[in-house]
Amino acid sequence: MGANFLFDLFSNAIPGRDRVFLETPKGSGVAYGGLFDLSARIAGALEARGLMPGDRVAVQVGKSPAALALYLATLRAGGVFLPLNPAYTDAELEYFLTDAAPRVFVCDPARKAGSEILAAECGVVHVETIDSAGGGSLVDAARDLPADHVPVARGGDDLASILYTSGTTGRSKGAMITHANLASNARTLVEYWHFGPGDVLLHALPIFHIHGLFVATNVVLLAGASMLFLPRFDLDQVMALLPRATVMMGVPTFYGRMMGRHDLTPELCRNMRLFISGSAPLSAELHRAFASRTGHAILERYGMTETGMNTSNPVDGERRAGTVGLPLPGIELRITDLKTGRPLPAGEVGMIEVRGPNVFAGYWRMPERTVGEFRDGFFVTGDVGMVDAQGYVAIVGRERDLIISGGLNVYPAEVEACIDEVPGVAECAVIGAPHPDLGEAVVAVVSTRDGAALDEAAVLAPLAGRLARFKQPKKVIFAERLPRNTMGKVEKAKLREAYKDTFAG
Repeated sequence: MGANFLFDLFSNAIPGRDRVFLETPKGSGVAYGGLFDLSARIAGALEARGLMPGDRVAVQVGKSPAALALYLATLRAGGVFLPLNPAYTDAELEYFLTDAAPRVFVCDPARKAGSEILAAECGVVHVETIDSAGGGSLVDAARDLPADHVPVARGGDDLASILYTSGTTGRSKGAMITHANLASNARTLVEYWHFGPGDVLLHALPIFHIHGLFVATNVVLLAGASMLFLPRFDLDQVMALLPRATVMMGVPTFYGRMMGRHDLTPELCRNMRLFISGSAPLSAELHRAFASRTGHAILERYGMTETGMNTSNPVDGERRAGTVGLPLPGIELRITDLKTGRPLPAGEVGMIEVRGPNVFAGYWRMPERTVGEFRDGFFVTGDVGMVDAQGYVAIVGRERDLIISGGLNVYPAEVEACIDEVPGVAECAVIGAPHPDLGEAVVAVVSTRDGAALDEAAVLAPLAGRLARFKQPKKVIFAERLPRNTMGKVEKAKLREAYKDTFAG
């Protein structure tokens, strides 16, 4: 049989069958040989259930080594891996199972009874299970199968995965990710971030998302590195394991919580070579505070479900706070006018568009939507930003988050950066609310630090000399915490809904 594009890339990079691939907090380890043997057996079990090349395998399970083996097994059997958030309800699952039409659905054993009923209604033929301990019906079925499974031929243009977007502006879209998309991004990141067999990644991210699976795990596999594999982010475990790690990938929330620990010191981080942040904006204040405390400047990067990673601050070179760095090698990035689509020069704010081998093949069963998201071969990201004279990219917000107040554009990230620096502010989100005179007015939702006594005047006063009057919030609302999704992004749609009547009456 022919080559399996992505699986062969990983299998050819194995540093040795006995080398540790991952270790759990309880001290149990999985070697590369064991991981790939299990993937072979699971691939055989999938094929025994009728999986054919191109068939989808939907997966809603907890984070475990067996779940990663299932990912590799799906690739080697020629399937398309469809990871789903374990928090999704049956009502949400119904859409994904109906739209993706998977051949196999793998869930947690505790949900199997309900999932079988739902799967039957959605036309899914097989329901199997994997639990967080690595057991379950699929692993049981695979146990006695041979470990010499021959990978099914798959080319670079064949689908490796479908990842569903969050669906905040309508029904979720399935981004079709090819073998070549994932391979190109993994190769680029291994080289750009200087990953090697000696690296140990502290992995506390979920694996149903592009960050924890296709960035963290793929990079480790291709580099022949290893992982300290946490079921979830646990601050005590993270702090205890830092001295054994060389790299950490996280979201800003991780780093903010670490800053609350007195034991976060340069000595604790002496073995670390790189802290990487993504999936949500990292404030310049947190960037500077972390560097001051640890001696490490967090490397912020920018990616999307549809593209993988697009930009990164450099490992060797200036990591600029408030930016997501430079376009990665082989990736073109341009800024265009929000109304006309005309390319803009450095220093001007507009739509971020990208082109490169990392960009997805389109949206599953949405050809018209796919065409509408591309312009001259560039993917229109929906993110608004600018590029400075040195090529560093700064993101000022999503296009849908843009506030038009009295006919003037207000970019929330600019206002948020100023409010974040007000003493006593823990975090903030800036949104637009309907206003009878201005159309939209700027509203700041602020969470304060413990013990801080802040009122609206205290938040607004420092902004007077820094922001034009039309950018300054017309209202400051205090909240105990901001709503966030599983990857730490503030859910502004929820805030807009909650405070839509702020100026009513």
